Amino acid sequence: MSAQMKIETPPTDWSALAQSIAAEIALEAARHDAEESFVAGNYRRLKDAGLFKALVPAEFGGGGAEVTDICNVIRILGAACGSTALAFSMHSHLVAAAAWRWRHQNAPTDGLLKRVAAENLVLVSSGGSDWLKSAGSATKVDGGFRINARKIFSSGSPAGDLLMTSAVYDDPEAGPTVLHFGVSLKAEGVTLLDTWHVMGMRGTGSHDIDLKDVFVADAAVAGRRAQGKWHMLFHVISKIAFPIILSAYVGVAEGARAKAVEIARKKPADEALTLMVGEMENALAAATMALEEMIYLAETAAPGPETTNRVAIARHLVRTSGDRMRGARDGGRGRSVVLQQHRPRARVSRCARRALSSAAGKSAAALLWPSRAWARHRWLARLDSVTVTKAPVPVAGTLAMRFVRASCNQRCARRL
Repeated sequence: MSAQMKIETPPTDWSALAQSIAAEIALEAARHDAEESFVAGNYRRLKDAGLFKALVPAEFGGGGAEVTDICNVIRILGAACGSTALAFSMHSHLVAAAAWRWRHQNAPTDGLLKRVAAENLVLVSSGGSDWLKSAGSATKVDGGFRINARKIFSSGSPAGDLLMTSAVYDDPEAGPTVLHFGVSLKAEGVTLLDTWHVMGMRGTGSHDIDLKDVFVADAAVAGRRAQGKWHMLFHVISKIAFPIILSAYVGVAEGARAKAVEIARKKPADEALTLMVGEMENALAAATMALEEMIYLAETAAPGPETTNRVAIARHLVRTSGDRMRGARDGGRGRSVVLQQHRPRARVSRCARRALSSAAGKSAAALLWPSRAWARHRWLARLDSVTVTKAPVPVAGTLAMRFVRASCNQRCARRL
């Protein structure tokens, strides 16, 4: 009697895989930014590694990754190449939402998921130009609809296979109705317009897509909803899409922070610079905490008004914290990574000096100049009772004060 042995494949270490890819794509990030060219080679690396089908359930031939896994992947990629991470996040949130709806709502999204896995498809989202109202028109014809629309912010479109989009049909009975469907980017009437010449994220290939009399069969319409009215679909999108997308921005911030600290360490000890880095550390810590909350909600919370509100709050904190990272300018916003310099120390206000004396300022001082004898520094000489740590440790109290005293901090920054 022979026994059959079941060989189980070990789970994929998605973070380790992302780290190996990040090391490669970081070398090309500056070139794509300077040339305003799409990160096509980086997309091929992600495809070869199976990342475009990672979120597809294993039973459909995908990688079976969770939202947490892909958020970590995108965050790692973002530190190396923001454009690659952001464009990939737009594909990922579409797959993640389809997988969640199949698991929890018994939605008929299995066909799409199987195609993504089998054909290694790249999905392109037009959510940036649609949202509740949608954009474009759908005209009823025999067997389906003719679509005319122009979809903006279509990230990853140069390498895309399917555009996941919508258009408005003026239903004679129900009134304006948004139709959701997918369109092949190789279909007749679909044109990719070379429009993405911008200040930030130049390598995402977020061009406009023109749809002219594109035919969509009745059977290809995946959903219908009233135009302009909130729908359960958007509760699902809010809890799943935003943490995936914002992981790219937090990754960019982490990459900028690392470069900023590297530059700052080469500069003379300066209290204004120390204050800036301390503020940067706190802002990044706040963004990280908010992102972790969003990921937790994506994995555990039921979609609905309460979850959407919590996601919106966390999303606001991520964005606000990004605005407050004054220590560096990332490659997606400027042509180079520059640690911003403030005015000479004689112009530092008393409020700024007190901020330097805070835990954030002292932590940043230890981060930038660990070998310096800070007790002899004239601004810190009277702080004998506070121990300077050897590593950046954002303090919860200081972090909370960032939001409670936001206006005060902004006034201080303007004085520097």
